[in-house]
This record gives sequence, structure tokens and C-alpha cells, in this order.
Amino acid sequence: MQFYNTFTRKKEEFVPREPNKVYMYVCGITAYDLCHIGHARSAVVFDVLVRFLRFKGYDVVYVRNFTDIDDKIINRANKEGLSCREVAEKYIAHFYEDMDKLGVLRADIEPKATEHIKEMQDLIQTLIEKGHAYVTKSGDVYFRVRSFPEYGMLSGRNIEELEAGKRIKPGEEKEDPLDFALWKSSKPGEPWWDSPWGKGRPGWHIECSAMSAKYLGIPLDIHGGGQDLIFPHHENERAQSKAATGKEFVRYWIHNGFVQINKEKMSKSLGNFITLKEIFEKYQPETLRLFLLTKHYRTPLDFSWEIMEETERSLKRIYQTKLQIEEALSKRKWKNKPIPEDIEKQFYEAIKDWEDTLEDDLNTALLLGKVFSAVRALNRLLEDKNAKNSQRSRDIFLKALDFFKQTGSVLGVFTQDSRSFLEEMKAIKLNRKGINKDEVERLVEERSLARKEKNYQKADEIRDKLRDMGIEVHDTPQGTFWDVS
Repeated sequence: MQFYNTFTRKKEEFVPREPNKVYMYVCGITAYDLCHIGHARSAVVFDVLVRFLRFKGYDVVYVRNFTDIDDKIINRANKEGLSCREVAEKYIAHFYEDMDKLGVLRADIEPKATEHIKEMQDLIQTLIEKGHAYVTKSGDVYFRVRSFPEYGMLSGRNIEELEAGKRIKPGEEKEDPLDFALWKSSKPGEPWWDSPWGKGRPGWHIECSAMSAKYLGIPLDIHGGGQDLIFPHHENERAQSKAATGKEFVRYWIHNGFVQINKEKMSKSLGNFITLKEIFEKYQPETLRLFLLTKHYRTPLDFSWEIMEETERSLKRIYQTKLQIEEALSKRKWKNKPIPEDIEKQFYEAIKDWEDTLEDDLNTALLLGKVFSAVRALNRLLEDKNAKNSQRSRDIFLKALDFFKQTGSVLGVFTQDSRSFLEEMKAIKLNRKGINKDEVERLVEERSLARKEKNYQKADEIRDKLRDMGIEVHDTPQGTFWDVS
């Protein structure tokens, strides 16, 4: 198994610090607003990583934090007339609601920054004693960046270039423009905690260093997050952790790529973000999850409503194929007859060595390619009147369901009851397109009556009307069915 390590800028064989055990930390949300697709991508990527590691037999200890004190939270609290704690709890609850719908597993440990003030203060004190941090007259504490010669190695940034773009703001008491805050002295109206340096609150970067070390020990096997966290957040985490302990902080740094809209990174700061709640009004959460896995996790992912429709159609094909297989296995009598060799070959080639795709830097896009190749082969088999009753077809159908079960459990998709999922998809598509279900069923019934009376002209006119509404009608030996196109 190998993963791309941001620190070394290459794929490396994955060897955890302890055999068969993985200590993994992923940066969670700053709880001041609703989650958008960028948050979902990071959550889903690392959810799949945890699921796959466990599938491969690793005992994973997974920690994902919540930042529940921050300038953004303070600003939102003032805006909404709430306390910072109330704001954080409100948006943490929204986070859980959204992630549960997406099928994102809860982390084993989910620490909050405000519950670990002592651990942060102890780490800051160690940095001060070692000369890596200093206290200002006003009670702020800064990390002395130039005391750590390796600063910039994670992000690949040159310290001279960083210095050229930095200035000390009026009122700051930094020794150097590059230094960053470990502890911020209290300001009127802000939450505060007592400390050896006076009343104040922690800086953002120190919380992850303190909490990850407490629950996982150093070095962490995996530290994950979005690419936007590489600098300055993860660069600063590495600097302060290694400066305090003398040990390398993380063995494998893993970062997911951005979600883009019109080739531009989606973010709250740019105002071009789409919340998960907006998407869930129009699509099933599993459709979004599948979309997030269609590209390799390190590449940019372009979002559009058109792509969501395409993804929905792809997901529908998988569930329809599953349903047909399940019905075939429950109803058919099997005969000892041959099946087309090219179909059999296509199916077994598709499912062959599927785990290798994820062992090679978690390539979900390649795995989904294998899934869709298998689906194409299965549909060819289902459509072949001579082959679909073969005992060899039965063996393939059973193997297919096992393949869907295993890959689905790792990817977190196509594991729901097929019929129920497709009915739910139909309902949400009707709602999205503004189609009245009762009107559709009335017209379908009217058409069936016209066909029964051999009034085929009327039946065709009703079919055309339904098609114009976005409804496709299918006449089968089992009866007439309709679906949303």
C-alpha cells in the first residue's frame, strides 16, 4: 500500500509506526457556519481512507477535531447575539446532521479546542522554555519561526519569499513578521482563560498539535486535511510540534484537492460556496458522495448541477443493475448452458484486483471505473435471453453482489436497499423537476385503459404528453412502469 506524502512530494510505501495499527488525525471544521461541498470532500476522502484501512485489517484510531473558539466564531456570535459556545454547538450539530446523511462515519475521538486549554498551555510553555516562543508585554505569545530552520519544508516555501510578503501590523508586538500567535491576550467581549501570561485564548494552530499528541502520540501515522491547510496551518503545526518534542510530528501528510466552481476554488471567503443542505434539497446525499469520489482525491474537482445529474444517472444504473440481479436470483430456474465468453471475461476482468486501486494512493476514480465496467458486463448478461438463465450467470450474479457489497462498504455507496433507493430517487427527481406524482399516475392509468380498449392513438398521445413532462413509460410483461427521465 502506498500514499502520496505531501512532505516528500512522492508516493511512499505505507508503514505505520506500529504493526497493524494506524494513528490518524484529520482537521475538522471551524464551527461557525454551515458545511459546503469543500468540507464534504475532505470528510468523504478520509472516511474512505479509514474504511479501507480497516477493511485491510488495520486497527485505526481516528481523531477529528472541532475548532470551537476562533475569530470567525466570535464574529458570528456577535452577529447572532449568541455566546461562542452556543454558536459552536449549533454548527457542530449541523455538521453531524449533514455528515450522517453523507454516510461519513464518526471519528473515534472528536475533541474540542476549548476542552484542551491546559494541554495547549503546557505545549506553549515548553516552546517558551526552549526558546522557540516568546511573550509580549500585552500577554500575547508568538512562535519564533526563525528558531526552527526547517520552516517551509512541508509547504515547499522559501522563508525569504515569505518574509517579502509579510508586514507587522500596527499594535502587534512580534519580533518578526513571520512569527505566528500561540496565545492571544483577551480583548473586551471575548471569551478568555487564565494562563501564566494573563487572560487570553489559544491561537488556531496550537490546538491540533496539543490534541493530536494527547490522543495519538507522536509521530502521527497520518495527518490529513484539505490542500488549503498545508500553509500556514499544517506548516505551523509541524514547526511547533517538532520544536517542542525534537521528534518528527507526522509520518505521512495526506491532502485532498479543492472543489472548484467555474475553475475557481470554492470557499466561504470567495462567497461562491454551495451548502450541503442546498444540495440535499435537490439530490440524495449518496449522489453527492459518489460525485466526490469520481476524481482522484488529490486532483481538483469541478462542481456543476449538470455533473450532479450525470452522477445521479450513473448511480441509478448501479442500483437498477443490482435490483435486476436480486430479482433474477430470487425467481429464476438455472440451467447448465454456456454464456458468451466475452461477457464473462469482461466481468471478471473488471472486478479483478479491485483492492489494488485503493492501495495505490486511494484511487477511487479507477475503482469506480471497474465498477461501471462490471455493470456494463452484467447488463449485457441480463439482456441476453439465452444466457441469463445459465448456472454460470447465477455464479456471476452472486459474485457481483459480493463485489458491490465489498466495494460499497469501503466507498460508502450503493449499499442501500435497491428498490427503496430507486423509489426515493424517483420522488426527489419529481420534486426537483416540479412534476406532480398524482397527475403522472392518473395519465399512466388513463393510457393503460386506452391500450386495453385498443385506442392506440390516444395511448400514444398520452405517452407523448408524459414524455414532454419528463416521464418515460415502459410496457413490460409484468405491467406498465414509469420513471423520471
